[in-house]
Parts: sequence; C-alpha cells; structure tokens
Amino acid sequence: MSRDPSAKKYRPSTTLPLARENGGGRFPGFDVMAQEKHWDTATRSALHARLHGQPAVRFFTQLEEATAKCLLDRLVGQRAEPGDETVDLARMVDTRLAENQTDGWHYDTMPRDSEAWRATLGALNDDAHDRFGRDFAECELDDQRDLLETVRTWGEDRWHGLPPAQVWSLWTRYAATAFYSHPAVWNEIGFGGPAYPRGYKALGIDKREPYEVEDARPHDDPLRRPGPDREAHNSARHTTGQGGRAPATARGSRGDASSSRDDEPSSSGDSHPRGESKHDSAEGEPS
Repeated sequence: MSRDPSAKKYRPSTTLPLARENGGGRFPGFDVMAQEKHWDTATRSALHARLHGQPAVRFFTQLEEATAKCLLDRLVGQRAEPGDETVDLARMVDTRLAENQTDGWHYDTMPRDSEAWRATLGALNDDAHDRFGRDFAECELDDQRDLLETVRTWGEDRWHGLPPAQVWSLWTRYAATAFYSHPAVWNEIGFGGPAYPRGYKALGIDKREPYEVEDARPHDDPLRRPGPDREAHNSARHTTGQGGRAPATARGSRGDASSSRDDEPSSSGDSHPRGESKHDSAEGEPS
C-alpha cells in the first residue's frame, strides 16, 4: 500500500530530555536524582534499576517485544533515531507481565492482562500485514500511527474479537504507568520524586519545596498551541470523544462492561457501575 507523498511525516527524534520546541525545558536545571540521598535504600534501588538496569525480556517473544516497543513509543510520542536514548517501555511492561504485577483487575469482556497483551499484539501485527504487507514494527511511522488510530476510533463492537475501548485502555494504562514512573520523565514535568521518608513541608497552592523548580513557561499549554497537529487533534476529540473512546452508540452494549478481579472468575451479572474497577489491588507496580 503506497502513501501519499504529500502526507505529513513524523517530526524528527523526540527523546528525553525534550527539546524546547517539543515542550521541554520547563524546569531548567531540575534533576530529581539529586534528591536520592533523602530516599530509603529500596527506593534508590528501584529508581536506579529504571535508569540503568532493566532486566532481560522474559515474557514477550522477539516479535511481541518489537511490536510492543513501537506501540508503546507511539502512544507516548517517543521517536528515536539511532544512538538516541529513550525510556525502555517495552522492558518495563515485560517485567510487569513476567512477574504478574497487574492492576489486580481486568474488564470482564477482556482476558487477563498477560493473555490480552499477547492477543492484541498479534492482532496489531495481523492488521499491519493486511494493510501494509509487513510486521507492525517494520511499518513506516505514519503507517503505525494510522493502524493505532484505527483501533482508537474503531466503530464496531469488536476488534479481533475484543472490545476496542478496553484494548485501548489496556495499552494506554500500561504505557502511562511505565512512562511516568521513570526519573527522566519526572524531570520533564518537575516532579520531585518519592516523598518518603522525608515528607513535604510546603503545603498549599503554588508552594514549592526548596528543591523544586518553578515552571519557566506556566502559560505555555501544549494543548492550546495553534497548528495543523492541534487542529487534527481537536477534530479527533470532537469525533471520538475525550479519552480516545469511540461514541457510546458505536461501542455496543458490551463495550462498557464491568471489571473483574484477576483472582476471581468474570461475571457479567454485576451491579457495579459499568466500565469501572470494583476492587483496589495490592498487586499493582509500586511507584
């Protein structure tokens, strides 16, 4: 399948730290790891592992790992050129799945997370072969984006036998949890890291701890920037609704299913509000 040569291509490398034109530099000079002397040993070890010591892949196959890497990078906007460093989201997700560090629940219209990840990565590859004749990881970046947008805006009740809204939820939950647990991302958003055991003392609106840095561009809202990318984003939000979910009329009656604990059998006869978790879990990944 050929692509219109006039179609907009992805921007150059989008890695951390972000360039100013990509929203970076809001907290100049801030480095959350400068605070590690105030953390306990377990916290320091966990954060150093995220920075330098991700374990080898244990859950994904080689093809699944390649697919997951591209999927997760597209979801968070990472685009790396050779030699660039990015957050290794695929290995972070692989670790969770290998060690069964789930959220402790899953939608009753979805299999358990480990099964759901295998099924959806396989389905994404099937779509890539159907449309472009190659694996998802080998597709052009714009083609990868188009494939994901197809899932996000899917108008039928099922995508490869699974509810698309819950598939999108699975992918984005794991992507966001991994991405925003990484110290390099904390630097971009000015997050001071774990408060334990030191705690906070500057409580109140616009109050900052001595080690925190003021936002250099507090009125620069990326969601309000003009330009074709923003116009396309707003158009998509108008079409599909906020949060990337298709309109309720397009999702079908079972697309809004209730959720089940991972240690209990699924049940569709649940009086809990639809689409919400019934239980908090102690199994989730520590922050």
